[in-house]
Amino acid sequence: MSGVVRPDGRPEAWTWHLLGLVLPLLVIAGNVAGGLWVWVGLAYVLGLGPILDVVCGRAERPRPPRTSGRPFQRLLYVHAAAQFVAVGTLLARASLEGPSWVTLGAALSTGVGSGVSGIIVAHELGHTKPRSFSWWVGRLNLLTVLYLHFTTEHNHTHHRLVSTPDDPASARYGESLWHFVARTIPGQFLDAVRIEDRKGRTGVRNRVLHGMMLQLGLVGGLVVAGGPWVAAAFAAQAAFAVFLLEYINYIRHYGLVRAVGERQTERHSWQAEERWSRWTLLELTRHPAHHLKASEPFWRLQPYEHAPELPSGYYGCFWLAVVPPLWRRVIHPRIPEAFIPA
Repeated sequence: MSGVVRPDGRPEAWTWHLLGLVLPLLVIAGNVAGGLWVWVGLAYVLGLGPILDVVCGRAERPRPPRTSGRPFQRLLYVHAAAQFVAVGTLLARASLEGPSWVTLGAALSTGVGSGVSGIIVAHELGHTKPRSFSWWVGRLNLLTVLYLHFTTEHNHTHHRLVSTPDDPASARYGESLWHFVARTIPGQFLDAVRIEDRKGRTGVRNRVLHGMMLQLGLVGGLVVAGGPWVAAAFAAQAAFAVFLLEYINYIRHYGLVRAVGERQTERHSWQAEERWSRWTLLELTRHPAHHLKASEPFWRLQPYEHAPELPSGYYGCFWLAVVPPLWRRVIHPRIPEAFIPA
């Protein structure tokens, strides 16, 4: 297995990662302003994001990681705080607007923000010590998107069985995004339930089922406190955030098949060095490094020389992935020959 690309020069300024806060701030401002402004988060990510992936380009050589992670750790908590504020402003806007296109726009834009400040941050914090302060912040973030079982499935199954047929979170060769989403969401939940069962926490002691009941109680409480449209707006932003998470899961391992028991290498995860995706998505695009060093914090991840490269950053790949023939046309020539089915 080849190593990471040798870094050059001085460490990259950590302040570039502050650009990731633009999205939650736009979502919050749009929800407060109302009207057409509620759509600004969605337009920013799905409209401007792919362009910025191209304009900012990709790094040919990585910079060395910083020796101190303190600013990055604090940034995670700022994102988490912004997530709670964004969801709060969505609920307030939905209570004012009721069933309207404004509520829909606010829910979709908030869902985009929840995919980053909610789920990506929860993913990072979910790899910290269980029941630590960071871990609990991650759990609260997952509660805001009704996906509490994610950490259980991700840490216990996905990291162990990634790119194998037994991993519900890995996309198969030729599988469309839409089929993958329909398969992986229930598949991951059921897998998380089975993980708890194997630990002896069966039936009413299953903590994944506890989480499901908590989430149902939260939605029910919103119906009582704010009305059905407030609860519907909250559920819609959660659903869109989960869809975006599973879109990212789809492109991160698509077509890179590994036999059960086969050694995992950097070639079993897709990588992207587009600066805009790196800076604003907390280095999520350096996914091979994350799988080979799951305990390594995001600011220390480095790209691998022979990892397969996506055609664009995560923003730019979205419009390819939602059109299956276009996705296959672009991505299949990039799949290493060893992974292509006979």
